[in-house]
Amino acid sequence: MTIAHVATRRGYGTIECDGAQIRAHCRHLATVVTIRGDIDAVNVDRVGEHVRRFVLGGNPLVLDLSDVNHFAAAGISLVHRLDEACRAAGVEWTLVAGPAAMELLGVRRDQDDTAEMFPIARSVREALRTLADAIVDRRQLVLPLIKKTA
Repeated sequence: MTIAHVATRRGYGTIECDGAQIRAHCRHLATVVTIRGDIDAVNVDRVGEHVRRFVLGGNPLVLDLSDVNHFAAAGISLVHRLDEACRAAGVEWTLVAGPAAMELLGVRRDQDDTAEMFPIARSVREALRTLADAIVDRRQLVLPLIKKTA
């Protein structure tokens, strides 16, 4: 087993999936899974398997599709299955959809109040900022309870 193989299995390298490249970065606030290239009927199941392995209990996930060039209709199932896996595991997640994915998913960047099926951010930076803000909000809710019991 090579070091590249070990690194890929641990999420440090890029995984090639028949035209799609998957890379995961563990950040302080979330695991960011970035997909580049094409997602189509040929590779969608394999891509989905690799993405879902990063659904770890308690650690939020950001799925970055901003550099996906082609997002076939089969890609919608990938997002739905990820949503189901995250819900089942109690993992908060956010989708960063690029132009190719936005079109099929019906995401519109020009409306801030659209009712989306999935939690969506305009960028990874925005997704991470939203997660950080949520942590601060939860802490502010708990702080008065701690002060009352002390």
